[in-house]
Amino acid sequence: MERVDVAIVGGGPGGTSAAHAAARHGADAVVLEKGVPRADRDRLGPDSTDAAGMLDYWVDLMDFESDEEFPEDVILAELNGASFIGPNESVTLRSTGIDASYPNFGFTFHRAKFDDWLRDRAEDAGAEYRVGVSVTGVETDLSNDYSHRVSLADGEDLEAKFLILADGPQRTITAGAVGQFLPGEETLSDRLPSTKANHIAYQEHRRMPEELFPEDTIDFWWGVMPGHTAYPWIFPNDGNVARIGLTMPIGLDIDDYDASEWALLREDDDQIPRGAEYVERLLEREFPDYDLEDFPLVEDRGKTGGTETYPISSTRPIDSPTGADIAVVGGAMGATSAFHEGGDHVAVRTGKIAGTLAAQDQIGRYNDEWKAAIGEEVLRNVAMAEVVHDFGPDDWDRTFETVTRMEHVEGVRWRQALAAGVDGLRLLGRYKWTKRHYRDGAYVQLAESEYSV
Repeated sequence: MERVDVAIVGGGPGGTSAAHAAARHGADAVVLEKGVPRADRDRLGPDSTDAAGMLDYWVDLMDFESDEEFPEDVILAELNGASFIGPNESVTLRSTGIDASYPNFGFTFHRAKFDDWLRDRAEDAGAEYRVGVSVTGVETDLSNDYSHRVSLADGEDLEAKFLILADGPQRTITAGAVGQFLPGEETLSDRLPSTKANHIAYQEHRRMPEELFPEDTIDFWWGVMPGHTAYPWIFPNDGNVARIGLTMPIGLDIDDYDASEWALLREDDDQIPRGAEYVERLLEREFPDYDLEDFPLVEDRGKTGGTETYPISSTRPIDSPTGADIAVVGGAMGATSAFHEGGDHVAVRTGKIAGTLAAQDQIGRYNDEWKAAIGEEVLRNVAMAEVVHDFGPDDWDRTFETVTRMEHVEGVRWRQALAAGVDGLRLLGRYKWTKRHYRDGAYVQLAESEYSV
């Protein structure tokens, strides 16, 4: 049976970054990726579905070498800000408020080309990328040096010293591989049921009228559709093509909501609208002087006629059972977030950390290392998602009005909050209290100490 130092399940940003780092540090690393076809990719690759926006400080979080620049065809549009639009109030931010080396607010990018660049980079470093290979399961026997037996659909199994799980928020393989070390009869699905662990996202590639195209901002709508961290968006691409989509929790019940309170619901809805219906309603509401035909689908992009559906993590992250020489990275660990729409930056960084430590036979440090690298980023998103958990339309309008007043005052946040009055102080105070509640890694919902290894 074939043996390798590091087996990596999943060939997206987390997996390829792990492979690159492991190979650079002298390990024999192999990526196992089932492969998904896309209209905008010439070869099989990972399930590259994401709104694919990058903020300035996220570039630093990825921790690329100074000479590793994105190819020109990866970046689609440079961004100068982000607009947050409520039912009646809105605010546009021109700065993330975090020091960064990237000169602009951020950029949108072609996720499939980004993934392919990461793959080429890993292969150039000496890693092997096997596409068209489906992993069916993992068994771990800690009495062996090569303790992980990775079962493949073609019957050509392999053994590995270290296992890195990068199979995304669906956790197809992670669930079983990590579940081996949960106490009693508990499974990872018990801790992370799909209806709570993930949101569902849907987007369409549409060409917009030139006068409407948001060339340098990403636009988010809050308080127009029900559900915790449920929101539509428009992301500019190139050539007046935008990704218009949304994210929402799974399994919402229309009977739990008053349709009259939500701009994108209708009184005669007998269920939560499908993603495509939400997109049409957004376009009709925001651009009433135009017809849907003025926003044609661009069918040579995406996976299905210009459309894409994909899961995205919506829970706090988990630790890895590093005592079994296993590291979970990116979406599989829940470090990506529905709140900030994606997480390619944290997938890249956690993958890099896991690959480096595996090659150095120090994977036991992984949980501490990823917290040191991205813990503050995770804490910010967990805290903000908690603050807005029960927001309705009026709450979002009040928040955007408050933020607008705060943005007009220069200086530290407490001074801005004071200038915004009671609402500003309440908003800042709740955020600070929530961050304090989750400090020192308390945002982790499955701790390393809970594994039986």
